[in-house]
Amino acid sequence: MKKIAMFTMGTRGDIQPYIFLARGLVRNGYDVVLGSHPCWRDLVESAGIHFEPIGQDIDIEKEAAAIRGKNQNPAISMLKTMNFVFRIIQDSTHEIYEVCKGQDLIVVSHSQMGATEAEALGIPIVNVTLQKEMIPEKLKPQKLKDKLLGGMIGKQMAKPYNKIRKVYGLAPVKSSDEIMSQKLNLIPISKYVLERNPYWEEHHILTGYWYEEDTDYTPDEKLVQFLESGDKPVILALGAMSFEDTSEKDKLDMFVNAFQRAGCRAIIQGFQKTLKDYELPDTMIACGSVPHSWLFGQGCFVIHHCGFGTAAASMIYGIPSIPVPHVLDQMGFAKQLCDMNVATKPIHAGDLSETAIYEAIREMQISFDEKKKNAEAISEKIRKEGGVAEAVRLIDMNLK
Repeated sequence: MKKIAMFTMGTRGDIQPYIFLARGLVRNGYDVVLGSHPCWRDLVESAGIHFEPIGQDIDIEKEAAAIRGKNQNPAISMLKTMNFVFRIIQDSTHEIYEVCKGQDLIVVSHSQMGATEAEALGIPIVNVTLQKEMIPEKLKPQKLKDKLLGGMIGKQMAKPYNKIRKVYGLAPVKSSDEIMSQKLNLIPISKYVLERNPYWEEHHILTGYWYEEDTDYTPDEKLVQFLESGDKPVILALGAMSFEDTSEKDKLDMFVNAFQRAGCRAIIQGFQKTLKDYELPDTMIACGSVPHSWLFGQGCFVIHHCGFGTAAASMIYGIPSIPVPHVLDQMGFAKQLCDMNVATKPIHAGDLSETAIYEAIREMQISFDEKKKNAEAISEKIRKEGGVAEAVRLIDMNLK
């Protein structure tokens, strides 16, 4: 039996795609281990995947919320988050190295976690990239100034990896591109959502989204009664961006008041700390950890932060969106949805207000039929792709 280890850091949206891939590999006879923050043990093991804790036992969603709260600028917020994750990876390299021992393949996330350790052990790697901006355009003709700028950026990005490479006596690299697999980079995005960049090398492959239907989920009685008592509600699902470092009553007030002004019923996911002492109107209900495969089918449209997972889920399950992006990659996914006319214009987190939310809801209500039709058409195409099966097939080929 071939053995595969994969590593990833971040919030639940960063972990979930690898759980889907791991389950697909296990079904096809592989022995798979997934390494990540200790706080994700229950999530990974409940999916039937062998888990290995990497790094300190921290609440990564709380840490991410604290970084976001201190940095309203989306670029700075993303940079601070990346630096935070890089420090964890550097400090955990010996743990990663031990998990890599004896494996036949290492699956490496966009943070390149595990790539250097695999190289030190002579183990092949396969990359996974969620953000298209991270994929090098090696086939693009470049002017001298572009090469110089790219070289400067590449040198800065390579610094944390070179610190790890020094531990194992490996030569430094000039760019993180040099660490990536030259055989296979899996991009778990649908070709109906993202047009393949002609400047990518052949081994960068769009597989289709990785997801599973959660057929075992049963909603609680209160949620069922709420859904049966009126029109389809708005779904508010800001993911890790609704995880509060401190109570965010003012932020939740904006949404609740906007929903009331627009005459909407709503299901609110997240804001757990704020909701402890918050009385919602009868037209709204809070829910905890409910799978999007079920939840998104219950709503008329969804307001979300446009992280990779929720942006993908909105298209997989055919529901229109109001994007509220907080960091740069989320802004890219929000633009993608808007360009496909399955979403309203995004509300950037720094511009969030009751009026902005209300106006976005009105825009959605006016254009809903068209956006819903577009979302359902894309969903139908995506469901025929079989992204996990395609990724497993490509990994099979890579290991032969």
